[in-house]
Amino acid sequence: MRIAIMGSGGVGGYFGARLAAAGRDVHFVARGAHLEAMRERGLRLISPNGDLHLADVRATDDPGSIGPVDIVIFTVKLYDMETAAEAIRPLFGADTAVIPFLNGVDAVEALGRAVGPAHVMGGVTYIFSVIDEPGVIRQTGEMARLVFGELDGGASRRAQSFEEACDGAGFDAVLSENIELDIWKKLVVLAAVAGTTSFTRLPLGPTRDDPEAAAMLRAAIGETAAVARARGVGLADDTEEAAWATVNGLRRDMKSSMLEDLERGRRLELHWLNGAVARMGRELGVATPTNAAITEALTPYAEGADAP
Repeated sequence: MRIAIMGSGGVGGYFGARLAAAGRDVHFVARGAHLEAMRERGLRLISPNGDLHLADVRATDDPGSIGPVDIVIFTVKLYDMETAAEAIRPLFGADTAVIPFLNGVDAVEALGRAVGPAHVMGGVTYIFSVIDEPGVIRQTGEMARLVFGELDGGASRRAQSFEEACDGAGFDAVLSENIELDIWKKLVVLAAVAGTTSFTRLPLGPTRDDPEAAAMLRAAIGETAAVARARGVGLADDTEEAAWATVNGLRRDMKSSMLEDLERGRRLELHWLNGAVARMGRELGVATPTNAAITEALTPYAEGADAP
């Protein structure tokens, strides 16, 4: 199986490196200083699950130089999604699948418009990782998990082959029978954690410990779940409590990727997370005051202004 990593940052770089170290045929698409460092020094992971140094990395900024692959792991930032979707066309053969392991819930539809719905699977990732410096990925926390599946819930040969490729690569890989549900279950937690920690400018522990910030967290969870149900997503009745239990099980020093981006003066995925929940709430007549307030407060920083 040939695998291309479109977006070799904290998520794509981590899982791509693990797959390559396990002997899989992996090709990285990157750019700028990160690409230069990967070419010159390889790719290094700093991880509680074991550090790794790939001295020889097949990395390029030109997807056309790779040729057709079986799976495209699509892990660009949401604001780069449409441009990147056009760039991956040279990677496609007759049965190539692109799996967006992105935040939010819009990626599947956007990629379907760009490359055709038949080429798109759904995906969810659970990991906290960032580019620590060019050529170096730092993982915070031990969780490293991919969940993926065909949009119709079927166990296709390509999905099963990718599951087999992930076996023994040093992370959890789950073939889902209901990937839309899995995507929304993640958003219920992610939008709340990303939005609230970015709002407070604090890691999860201090945010969770403050009564008012904790109330904001719980409200954001409830609003996102309500929007999902209004869209017809079959969330279980205990989804909100399960999400809160997940939040309480995360490390105190955990920072969401949106908070990391805010601190570093980078663009934010705000409008695809809390902003998307607020937008869909307005469209569906579901009240989302917490997500709306988070979006309003962080919008001045969404294009990469330095955090105060």
